[in-house]
Amino acid sequence: MGMGVGGAKGGPQSDINMTPMIDVLLVLLIIFMVVQQGLQRGVSVQIPPPPEENQVAQQPPDEQQIVLEVKPGPVFAINQQPVEGANLENRLREVFAGRPRKVIFVKGEENLTYKEVIRAVDASRAAGITVVGLVPRPTVGPATVTPVPQS
Repeated sequence: MGMGVGGAKGGPQSDINMTPMIDVLLVLLIIFMVVQQGLQRGVSVQIPPPPEENQVAQQPPDEQQIVLEVKPGPVFAINQQPVEGANLENRLREVFAGRPRKVIFVKGEENLTYKEVIRAVDASRAAGITVVGLVPRPTVGPATVTPVPQS
């Protein structure tokens, strides 16, 4: 386990015992694996199912559904009624005040910055909405990317 007596020269040999070092290494590995799981952050999302070939293109939205549209600028609209960005959270609180189900769908136009859509999602969460859904864009082709000017 530790020290060998004798050998070619006939004297004691001192070699490093690797067993405790390997034990320490394995314990550290387990600790890092457990801690790493706790550090993962993210937003849980539900991905819509892929569209079927015989499915109707787009069905009109239900009257009970609330859709928050985000347009470049940023310009916001709740069910096609324009809302000022500074008043967005208060307007969402008013709309959802009497509703038992607090579900909203955020629809962003093409060529928006990530910041503008996240601002709408954050305002929805701050207004007390429990479920925020993102409306996927229609499958017409690849998205175009326009460079954002640096300020």
